[in-house]
Amino acid sequence: MSIYSNPRGAAQANARQVVRALLDLLGDRLPLEVLAETPHWLAARIEGQPRRRLMEPEAPGKWSVGAVLAHLADAEMVVGVRSRFIVGDLEPPLQGFDQDRWATEFDYLHRDPETALADFATLREVNLRHWSRITPEQWHRIGHHTERGAVSAELNLRITAGHDLVHRQQVDRILGR
Repeated sequence: MSIYSNPRGAAQANARQVVRALLDLLGDRLPLEVLAETPHWLAARIEGQPRRRLMEPEAPGKWSVGAVLAHLADAEMVVGVRSRFIVGDLEPPLQGFDQDRWATEFDYLHRDPETALADFATLREVNLRHWSRITPEQWHRIGHHTERGAVSAELNLRITAGHDLVHRQQVDRILGR
């Protein structure tokens, strides 16, 4: 099992390790650049792929490319809300979520890949505008994540960029690239 899987029952115990792995994957890359390029990167990867290929799980019990895209759209809503709470409130609580439960409850395996990508791209565009307006002082504001503890607006952004890179690797793996 990948460190990035972080199942709900172990999420709090694994939080530091998961965050460290995401930040290591991001390395010296600029988070906003990674975040801005991901929708285009994904669009290029799925262009010309037959729908059935995008809907086919990597293995039994694993996600398909379409499921990854559905997850990214939902995660983009969550990260945008978290960012706004961190910047707009005084040390707000930030709710974690069980990505595997969401995948089941929101039927990721049957979500249309092109629609999921369009949803993700739209939400990312909205969030990029939000992030571009954050002041230097606001980047240091924190919220209290239910699994990760204190998270600044800047750390939230860096984690999100690392998350993008994890799922880019996953898409390439699923498509055999």
